[in-house]
Amino acid sequence: MLETLLSFALATFALACSPGPDNIFVLTQSIVNGRKFGLATVYGLISGCIVHTTLLAFGVSAMIKASENLFFGIKLFGAIYLLYLAYKVFKADTSILLSQENVEKRTTLQLFKQGFVMNVLNPKVSIFFLAFFPGFLFSNTLSTVVQFYLLGFLFMAVSLIVFSLIALLAGSISEKIQRNKNIGVVLQWTQIIVFVAISIFILLP
Repeated sequence: MLETLLSFALATFALACSPGPDNIFVLTQSIVNGRKFGLATVYGLISGCIVHTTLLAFGVSAMIKASENLFFGIKLFGAIYLLYLAYKVFKADTSILLSQENVEKRTTLQLFKQGFVMNVLNPKVSIFFLAFFPGFLFSNTLSTVVQFYLLGFLFMAVSLIVFSLIALLAGSISEKIQRNKNIGVVLQWTQIIVFVAISIFILLP
């Protein structure tokens, strides 16, 4: 149980550190508007994960009860989807763009709402949760609903820590990214390795 949760937390940490639209958005808002505004964005994004976790917990739990073969199909889909994400990262441009132009000034409440809506209305988040979480179910005695919520809150806790650090250290992070031209390649391959490793882990008996 602890090993599975630790593996899940480490995978979440690696993914949260990898450049994506969410953490780049947090970084940009923090640089332009200040740390407080970056943190408001973070809290909105993380809060949205509760909705995806709830949909996953009750939807997939019902499928697991219906058929073990169906559950294996979900895990197989998850592994294939993660490999697809690894391929997309491999083909993507390694440069990290931090455009500060035309970044609209907003209040902390507006940024919280925007982060929440960005997360909740993004179907890719639901698909990612569906691909990522089922392979890390860790108990034969706890209900799957409880397990999905525990994984969801662990995912949110780790992501909250990483995203908050990005908001607080935005200035120095931005300088290092702009100064080190190879950082995009390093982060790209980190992401690829994590996606491939998770896909393999999901299919292990």
